[in-house]
Amino acid sequence: MLGLHSKDFKTLVIVAVLTMLAPFILNPFPSGSAMAQFNAGYPDLMQRFVIFGIFAIGFNILFGLTGYLSFGHAAFLGVGSYSAVWMFKLLSMNVIPGIILSVIVAGIFALIIGFISLRRTGIYFSILTLAFAQMSFNLAYSVLTPITNGETGLQLTLNDPRILGVSATESGGIPVTNFFGAEMRSTYELVVGGWDFQFNTGYYFCAMMLLLAFYLSIRIFRSPFGLMLRAIKANKTRLNYTGLNTRPYALAAFVISGMYAGLAGGLLASMDPLAGAERMQWTASGEVVLMTILGGAGTLIGPVVGAGFIKYFENIFSKINDSVLHGWFDFLPQGMENAAVWVTEHFVGPGWHLTLGLLFMLVVTFLPGGLVEGGQRLARLFRRKSGDKPDAASQSKPAE
Repeated sequence: MLGLHSKDFKTLVIVAVLTMLAPFILNPFPSGSAMAQFNAGYPDLMQRFVIFGIFAIGFNILFGLTGYLSFGHAAFLGVGSYSAVWMFKLLSMNVIPGIILSVIVAGIFALIIGFISLRRTGIYFSILTLAFAQMSFNLAYSVLTPITNGETGLQLTLNDPRILGVSATESGGIPVTNFFGAEMRSTYELVVGGWDFQFNTGYYFCAMMLLLAFYLSIRIFRSPFGLMLRAIKANKTRLNYTGLNTRPYALAAFVISGMYAGLAGGLLASMDPLAGAERMQWTASGEVVLMTILGGAGTLIGPVVGAGFIKYFENIFSKINDSVLHGWFDFLPQGMENAAVWVTEHFVGPGWHLTLGLLFMLVVTFLPGGLVEGGQRLARLFRRKSGDKPDAASQSKPAE
């Protein structure tokens, strides 16, 4: 169905179900309970889950499938955001033109950078992409301020011309982004007992973009083009000895990956019409590398899992402060409570990076295939317990 094998179609269905039911899945605890701190079913965070999932899916095509490690993919994320905001300022608040422009501009930018960077391989390629990303960041931060508005960031104003829309609403405010009239910030709340479920228009729009991006990545993985990318990763030198020029294939993978990043940047701007140079910093490029490796580089669903994992830690664990910790340990004597809070605060709040780093080290050490490999091991364990022994052929298949 949809041109996919049954296994791939099942994977797509699983991703679709998880994204559509995310407001329920990510709100397991009642709103007023102490464990509500770990709920993640609010619109802004759910949007980030799927947007950075798209970013990671695109990066996985270049790194996981082709074997080229880029440290500069944040440049395309930033270019996509700037393009979308300019479209909102000049043309319309409809998100579709902004997203289309984001993908096109990011693709052109990736074509230029990739054409130069792919003259080198290995660490030299990685350093070149990092250099281009940092140059882009500095240009956006200081040199190109008429286009990017420098450190303040590009944002909407009441003076924007907006050819196909109004510059200001009847109440005198700035119009909001929409999808043919459906406002991205529109949210419907469903209260069931102690649970508060939020269904956001912007989230479901991003979720549909994620499903489309995921479907395209499956088609790329299973296509002859994807097979050539796998061959480049396996042994590029041997392919060159056959007389085959691998650069056009690698460049195509680089451009596709950059367009995915541009789509993610356009979606970020569509949810919050603001574009800043910080989205082009090297830390953002490093983050997508972590997402892909943590979830499972070279797998289909791994980058999405890794993106959700890191964004969950960033937004949930980073908000746990001293007052929350004292509430958790208030059943202990005063001295023990203070000691427990002192130890725990190094792993949450501002120290959440330490927890993420430890988890990343554990995954890389014991699960080289990422979280996807961990899930496969658990599945095999349960199958053995149930007496269903998998055949040798299924065990030898790669994690996809």
